[in-house]
Amino acid sequence: MTRASLEKQPHEVAAMFDGVAAKYDLTNDVLSLGQARLWRKAVDRAVNARPGEKVLDLAAGTGTSSLPFAAAGAYVVPCDFSVGMLGEGKKRNAWLPFTAGDAMRLPFADGVFDAVTISYGLRNVQDTDAALREMLRVTKPGGRVVIAEFSRPTWAPFRTVYTEYLMRALPPVARAVSSNPDAYVYLAETIRDWPDQPALAALLQEAGWTKVAWRNLTGGIVALHRGTKPAA
Repeated sequence: MTRASLEKQPHEVAAMFDGVAAKYDLTNDVLSLGQARLWRKAVDRAVNARPGEKVLDLAAGTGTSSLPFAAAGAYVVPCDFSVGMLGEGKKRNAWLPFTAGDAMRLPFADGVFDAVTISYGLRNVQDTDAALREMLRVTKPGGRVVIAEFSRPTWAPFRTVYTEYLMRALPPVARAVSSNPDAYVYLAETIRDWPDQPALAALLQEAGWTKVAWRNLTGGIVALHRGTKPAA
């Protein structure tokens, strides 16, 4: 599965995120009506990082999502393909080992991490299947993946309202709070075109992950997918 239908190449997407780095966390809080913080807590609980573990946080942006894993005693590597995001994160938390990397070609050896997680970034990767296979490659046997991604609201009337918000309300709100509002129009389009919960679960299984399951957050606006790398 590719994201080429959205007509943006990886370098274009990276440049787009570079442009929103300074206000990215604030904009997400506003556009999600405060839900983004609750979703981060859900990811933290799902990853369940433990002292001494190695955690790869993909699409980590400024590193906000990485902090709970470090607080739990894990060695966390925030990784992103946006140099602008990484630079902004380095200003805030210079002690974190921010690493530039493409999710389709991760700069890590096989079987390094106990857990790999990515929040709201998988849909911006050009080749979803390649990214899921790369996550599997760098995970230790028996290790886990946690993916938080925008998904399909389960209640049809709410789904209609949500879609209207994405395409009509989100752009003017983004213009008010974001340094690059056009980027959020693109992001709204990627959310609308993204596979639903069962479809993403199937992609995880096809990539080699086992024990795949998901949990809906906020009525399915976000879905938390999990999987395990086979031990053998």
